[in-house]
Amino acid sequence: MKKLVVLSGAGMSQESGLKTFREMGGLWENYNVEDVASYDSWQKNPELVMDFYNQRRKQLLEAEPNDGHYGIAELEEWFNVSIVTQNVDDLHERAGSTHVLHLHGELKKVRSTIDPDLVYTMDDWELKFGDKCEKGSQLRPHIVWFGEPVPALYDAIPIVQEADIIVVIGTSLVVYPAAGLVHYAKPDAQVFVVDPNRPEVAIKNVVYIEEKAGRGVDILKGKLEKLK
Repeated sequence: MKKLVVLSGAGMSQESGLKTFREMGGLWENYNVEDVASYDSWQKNPELVMDFYNQRRKQLLEAEPNDGHYGIAELEEWFNVSIVTQNVDDLHERAGSTHVLHLHGELKKVRSTIDPDLVYTMDDWELKFGDKCEKGSQLRPHIVWFGEPVPALYDAIPIVQEADIIVVIGTSLVVYPAAGLVHYAKPDAQVFVVDPNRPEVAIKNVVYIEEKAGRGVDILKGKLEKLK
């Protein structure tokens, strides 16, 4: 089987009703997104940060995978598929994809504030003050905030390097370091970009599908069937 790697971003989940930061206008209840997505913010106003992620988590529990998620999962019948996603939702997994790496953390998980290796999956949407890890420290969202390192990036690079086919879907490719992953592709790798806004990719062998995720993945499958 050929190795196919999907690099997905916020546009992947847009049709599931999950708003992108761009759609929010960079704001949440009149706060800049940076005010709810950084460690400094967590220290200065933890109530605001916790509420932001609780609301995002609650919204996620009400959302369902869209046709794009299901279409990507079905590609496992033809290819050895790995997904490297900037998204913190679990819609890829819920659609049936079995190899998903989350670059920026996972919304349904929380972790210790003193030991980042202590990570827990939540059963509900609400994280509260007083919810502590086994070492007695407050739990925080398991999210990579602005200014924090992206440790999963080092796992993502070799995955991309092995790819025969790369699918970029729902990401503007302007947010680094995730945007730089596509440049680790093999010179002969075939690259497909699914996005109605046509983000430019400065590498060769690119096929653009200027559609949203659901319709775009359907078109993509027609093209990939010839490559399996």
